[in-house]
Amino acid sequence: MSERGAEDEAVLVQDGIGEPDGLDRLWTPHRMAYIRGENKPADATSGECPFCRIPSLPDEDSLVVHRGRLSFVLLNLYPYAPGHLMVCPYRHIADYTETTDEEAAEIADLTRTAMRVVRSVSGAGGFNIGMNQGEIAGAGIAAHLHQHVVPRWPGDQNFMPIIGRTKTLPELLGQTRALLTDAWPS
Repeated sequence: MSERGAEDEAVLVQDGIGEPDGLDRLWTPHRMAYIRGENKPADATSGECPFCRIPSLPDEDSLVVHRGRLSFVLLNLYPYAPGHLMVCPYRHIADYTETTDEEAAEIADLTRTAMRVVRSVSGAGGFNIGMNQGEIAGAGIAAHLHQHVVPRWPGDQNFMPIIGRTKTLPELLGQTRALLTDAWPS
């Protein structure tokens, strides 16, 4: 062990809370708003729904990347990975089976375009795409349908969220939104 390592080990003390593990901590205090449910709707009505409010806000403030006729694309405020987008219908519906044929087609089309745009901007190697239908299935906002488009890269999130319980994001959400908006086809 190096002299520096011996000094570090001698300094590391965690009296009363178990054995020290020697791991570094990457603090993400901004995640506490999500954990505490601070932005979660009080009820399932459209008046409380952030996905119903977002279309009335300026795109920069709401992180909207693109507005379609029946649905819109926005950055996830609590992303699993950089460039994590969501595709939402404007209509306040909870279940995928409630979409009209036109809504389902536009959600699918916007999802494909989102993948192309993210690939062109960041070189994503793959994607996780899906909807959590219902609170029991993990939907943070179960009352309003939203499809996740999560870009992935080799070794991107590896051990960080599993062991470190931390997500790493290399840029601010506003910067990511600007890149994606500029690259979105007109």
